[in-house]
Amino acid sequence: MAQLTYDQLRSAVVAGGPSVLVSTTDLAAAGGAHASVAPARFVAKGQQGAVYAYERRYVDGEPCQVVIIDSKQSQLNRAETALQQALDDGNVALKRLPHVAVTYEHEGVTEIYTDLMLPHRAYDGHVRAGTVAGVAVTQTPEYRAVRNATPANARALLEFSPITLVFGGWDASRKSRQGRWRSALVGEIIGVLADQHTDTRSPSMRGGARVDPVAMQVNLDGPTLKAFAEAQRDELSTSNYDAIIKAAAKPKEGGISASQLGLGGIPPSLDQLAGVACSRIIRSHVLSLATLRQIRFGAGPDGDAACRALLAALALNGLARSDAELYLRANCDLVEAGPTHLTVDRRGGEHESLESLDILSADALLSEAIARACTDADIRWEGQIFAVQGNPAVVAGATSTATES
Repeated sequence: MAQLTYDQLRSAVVAGGPSVLVSTTDLAAAGGAHASVAPARFVAKGQQGAVYAYERRYVDGEPCQVVIIDSKQSQLNRAETALQQALDDGNVALKRLPHVAVTYEHEGVTEIYTDLMLPHRAYDGHVRAGTVAGVAVTQTPEYRAVRNATPANARALLEFSPITLVFGGWDASRKSRQGRWRSALVGEIIGVLADQHTDTRSPSMRGGARVDPVAMQVNLDGPTLKAFAEAQRDELSTSNYDAIIKAAAKPKEGGISASQLGLGGIPPSLDQLAGVACSRIIRSHVLSLATLRQIRFGAGPDGDAACRALLAALALNGLARSDAELYLRANCDLVEAGPTHLTVDRRGGEHESLESLDILSADALLSEAIARACTDADIRWEGQIFAVQGNPAVVAGATSTATES
């Protein structure tokens, strides 16, 4: 099989080209066929506690019950993380990537968040709440041009936050002319349930426990418990601190449990979702070339094609990097059970198989795509950073919990 070349990628993003490029890989539980894996957890509306997402899919010619091991949004986030890490490491190709960086300074600590990390990318609330040289971001000409970008001419966004064009973004808070860019790349990991007769409404549970070598139970009197909480107040969440102070105000014979301070053990109990056994695990990604073909950049047919090829190369670079790191979550260690299959839709039911991209070949492809787009479309990709000073009120109001009273 041949490896994907720049010329193939460029020809794929002109009118009449392939609809999609698809990457699929069979995975397996690292512990072996007998091992279970921990799927992604979700919050179900009107239901307490976490749940797994089960669906009916068509696998190997049969309708099957599957579980979502990693969702579409999570897979995109993993690709972004991989790109951010390469950017941090000074990768030759990616250091030319234009991006947004929001800097927060709080209590002597400086933290920087880029559009590869922020959930809404170029349109994120952290960006819009900040300032540039004392001017509100939303009032700067650069950001106004980005918000006014459309598929008819997205050049401003390409030179500001190309990651938004690849992974999607929605300027949802804007009163009118909201930018809506669908992700050109989507992907997921699913597991085919080993037992197709499993009642997914009653999932298995696993035990959890904690052993304290000093004592399984540590009880303190009210004043002592309150003193412990006061000493650690800056490190405790507001809800945890309030709960401890409330408990300390109600004396109990024998003392009050200090478990909320991490003292004492937890006896084994079946209170957590167990893993899931899978007969097959499939990772798949789709790069929509048809989506990229809807975007123009004011550079004429040839220049626009070069810009689209650049975005496709950026998406494939993130995919190659994230695929190389099978890191999901605890109790979900996976290995490749076979090679990655890369195919290009040739229309009319025909497909062409290509070699999968490793990181080095993906870097070479991106470097060529950058050079050609700069030459053919005169784009500016010089690693420019739209540096935003984060609003201090945002970080001052941040808490460690999702909801607090």
